[in-house]
Amino acid sequence: MNTTWHQTYFVCGQGLAASAAIAAVPTLILLYLLAVKRKAAWFAALAGLCATLALALFIYGMPVPYAFSSAAYGAAFGLFPISWIVYWAIALYRITVETGKFNVIRSSIGSLTPDWRIQALIIAFAFSAFVEGAAGFGTPVAVAAAMMVGLGFSAYYASAICLLANTAPVAFGSIGIPVITLAGITGLPLDRLSGAVGRICAPISLILPAYLIVVMGGFRCMLEVWPAALVTGGVFATVQFLVSNYIGPQLTDILSSLTAMAALVGLLRIWKPRRERQLASNEMAEPSGAHPSSRDYRLVQTEEVTFATAVLSDAVRTDAEYATRERLLAWMPYILLVVFVLLWGFKPFQATLNAVTIAFPWPYLHNLIQRMPPAVTHATSYPAFFSFNWLSASGTSCMFATLLSALFLKMSARTFAKLLISTARELAFAILTIAAVLSMAFVMNYSGITGTLGLAFAATGVAFPFFSAFLGWLGVFLTGSDTSSNALFGNLQVVTAGRLHVSPVLIAAANSAGGVMGKMISLQSIAVAAAATGLSVAKQAKLIRFTLRHSIVLASVVGLEVLLYAYLIHVI
Repeated sequence: MNTTWHQTYFVCGQGLAASAAIAAVPTLILLYLLAVKRKAAWFAALAGLCATLALALFIYGMPVPYAFSSAAYGAAFGLFPISWIVYWAIALYRITVETGKFNVIRSSIGSLTPDWRIQALIIAFAFSAFVEGAAGFGTPVAVAAAMMVGLGFSAYYASAICLLANTAPVAFGSIGIPVITLAGITGLPLDRLSGAVGRICAPISLILPAYLIVVMGGFRCMLEVWPAALVTGGVFATVQFLVSNYIGPQLTDILSSLTAMAALVGLLRIWKPRRERQLASNEMAEPSGAHPSSRDYRLVQTEEVTFATAVLSDAVRTDAEYATRERLLAWMPYILLVVFVLLWGFKPFQATLNAVTIAFPWPYLHNLIQRMPPAVTHATSYPAFFSFNWLSASGTSCMFATLLSALFLKMSARTFAKLLISTARELAFAILTIAAVLSMAFVMNYSGITGTLGLAFAATGVAFPFFSAFLGWLGVFLTGSDTSSNALFGNLQVVTAGRLHVSPVLIAAANSAGGVMGKMISLQSIAVAAAATGLSVAKQAKLIRFTLRHSIVLASVVGLEVLLYAYLIHVI
């Protein structure tokens, strides 16, 4: 079957409002299963995919081969390059845990200062951003929260600080996978999307360290350490802007966090707060019971994936007891990661790697579907081209960093093989979720469902840029993933932007940047934080109320930024 099929956006003889209500059914089913029935993400994603296929086939009249081909196309993209990056990023992180090197990293960071405010800046903000850039998918909150409990923070405050801090870095998490997904789903240039997300997120990163301390300790408490908050936010935001705009999304979090930590360490050599606030006399300390550092947080189980975190035990040494060689070895996996990602991004070398790329038009889909007015200005063939760049992909650079790290840290071949197998097992449901969500998104795009919803959102008029941030926020709140939110709503944002004659790059970036503010209230993030710190059920409810307020405030700030970029500051 090679006949051209034309999309339609008004179904069942109905107008736009009724058609949009019908088009929203698969998404509502997905959200209902996640938020109300509390089903596992993989189950909800598969149910959403089935509903989307049914809608495409029986309501939109999409030919059967095209519908299932678009689903397969989405699943293939979810497996490669998306899951390929996720797998090797988590494997690299687990090497540091299994070899005990993560304890060295933890000690080198945790022993810098006794002041809880600066500890929060180093661990909850900067180091959490580093783990987000290297691994993502819930790992930063689990790691940072467990570390802070080990330093004496109460379970509630450790969870609250880490959830609030793990916002601005999320858009570039796991070697830039949310932005890479956004580019793949929308067809927009990766470099432009990366720069746009960076321009939106950088102002948030600038104020977030100070905001964090004000929220937890009050304005006066922040003024006592304003140099530290300014240096941390200023350096992080500057590097985030520069890397995202001039290098790419893959190393944005890693380089931003490392330079922010280095700058803060340098500041502490010449400056100390006049009044140090230590946990022993602070309400953020654990009020009673055994000290949390006696607990073992090796595994944090969620419904999607088991996250390996640092072992917090009384036997962990202080930073001074580690030799320089030990500290260098502990950081070596991430030094290698930076080197390989930069090398893979070097254009002449990248061209060499692309020589073995396998690219082909996707069967029963490529240019066989016509996008029609009013979703587009004129009838346009919808391309479907798959590029299997197995050597030049970002995940492959992470793979080489992982292999060399295992050699440097002297892991036996048997141990390394077991680690790779266990990582695959732990990520199985997460990968299934990614593949199902991408399948659902691709079917929505090629069937015309996204076009119907885009036309409906365009009815909000000039205010849409503000609400575009909240559409991404809603997606992350319910799926727990900026990557999933971009896959679901990225193309919808682009279609709507086209109808309103607003920059599609800006609106697509708003989906990702606004989405990160929903991370702190997602059920998965709350569950990870609670598991990592041993937070009681009653405190979990309090934690959700706390993060919800700040999530809405920060998402509104992003929405206002997008409005300014759309109508006043035309730099995106």
